[in-house]
Amino acid sequence: DCGKSLNPSVDVGQVEGAFIQSLGFYLTEAVVQCEKTGQVLTAGTWDYKPPTALDIPQIFNVTFLKTSNPATVSTLGSKAVGEPPYQLGASVFFAAKQAVYAARADAGLTGYVSLNTPATPVDLQTACGIAPEQLTL
Repeated sequence: DCGKSLNPSVDVGQVEGAFIQSLGFYLTEAVVQCEKTGQVLTAGTWDYKPPTALDIPQIFNVTFLKTSNPATVSTLGSKAVGEPPYQLGASVFFAAKQAVYAARADAGLTGYVSLNTPATPVDLQTACGIAPEQLTL
């Protein structure tokens, strides 16, 4: 619900951008801190990988509700559109978690798996029960 959109094309871009940003939050942007000092040990994007243009889905459908519910205290009845879709990225995290359970079932593993965000590729591999010696080039 965008209220009365000032520019629908900009609003679509805000939704897409928020979703891609949240992919990084949920899946790749692990910031590591020293347990004793709290100092950040990751050196920005050298150590964690924010999403890139290659991470954007090729088919990305965004639609807005047609509403007669404009915001009465904002600019021309518009509403915030950039922040609310950020939480849509949680759907990717939960899909990844379900994929972990499926991979574990295929490997004969059962039981609860604790998976925190961000669920980095290494975290997902570990949660699937894959040992490094099982991987070959």
